[in-house]
Amino acid sequence: MAYQVTLIPGDGIGPEVAEATKRVLEATGIAFEWDIHDAGVTALEKHGDVLPEQVVASIRANGVALKGPLTTPLGTGFRSVNVALRHALSLYANLRPARTYAGVRSVFSNIDLVVVRENMEDLYAGIEFDTGQADTAEIIATINRLSPRKVAESAAVSVKIITPENSARIVRFAFDYAVKNERKLVTSVHKANIMKFSDGLFLRVSQEIAKEYPQIEFNDRIVDNMCMQLMQRPEDYDVLVMPNLYGDVLSDLTAGMVGGLGVAPSANIGEQAAVFEPIHGSAPSHAGKNEANPSAMILSGAMMLRHLGELSAAKAVEEAVAGVIAEGRQVTYDLRPDRDRSKAAGTSDMATAIIERLSA
Repeated sequence: MAYQVTLIPGDGIGPEVAEATKRVLEATGIAFEWDIHDAGVTALEKHGDVLPEQVVASIRANGVALKGPLTTPLGTGFRSVNVALRHALSLYANLRPARTYAGVRSVFSNIDLVVVRENMEDLYAGIEFDTGQADTAEIIATINRLSPRKVAESAAVSVKIITPENSARIVRFAFDYAVKNERKLVTSVHKANIMKFSDGLFLRVSQEIAKEYPQIEFNDRIVDNMCMQLMQRPEDYDVLVMPNLYGDVLSDLTAGMVGGLGVAPSANIGEQAAVFEPIHGSAPSHAGKNEANPSAMILSGAMMLRHLGELSAAKAVEEAVAGVIAEGRQVTYDLRPDRDRSKAAGTSDMATAIIERLSA
């Protein structure tokens, strides 16, 4: 029986890396029925909306989606499609593995980290009040009445929301992931020494949830110290769980540690649906040139296979990608040490090399 999967090719280089990924996933022998939809600029041009309702409906119906990079038009009032999808589908957990690959230039070696980021609240909840507005003045007046720390009347205000329910949900997700993937340690990342009520709540909830998983080691780190620790002793860490803002920063930090976004897959997962996608942008200047690195999207496809329970196929795809990158012959120019485009493989050629390893 084939898996029903919503496929959003995306903008810019998206269709090319999406097609490469589709070929690789089908080469595993697993059957898929792809429900293909547009989003982003492509959808705006065709349908007048960056996120047509039929896209969300398709993901709800199928429960799983594979998405290429999207472009959010600047200066048009359109919200990020990625953020809109997370909220429309309650994709509360952002999962960002960071692994070093032989053949990818990186300062570090033997990195194997996973960032688990809460997606729905914190400063990214979007509760903001602009400077000089009447509603902002009302908020500031209330704060100044209730708090000994006064806020200037000219301030813009963003509200940081941390709830025990969402904190417990994301921390439990991190521990469940650790158990299922034979990880040994979960680290809660916070700034509870300064934000004693919001981050303090996140830390207290983390400590309570950790008691439910005695087989998994637990510790916590203040976010700035966590960044330093990752630079000095990354081997001491495993699964990192944190609120939204810190997750945004640390997930890109860990991607940089392993060579950049070109090898950085991700997933946004909720109770009813999951969307798998590369983190890199749509790179419109490279579109249509058959030169984009498909690794991140293919690895996102491997994450999708794991989510579907196809563990052996997922492992085979991951090993095939790693093998092609390590060999260094059939790789796109950004993966070559000399960055020589004349000697580089195209997007489709790299996908073919990965498929050949799957078939070997």
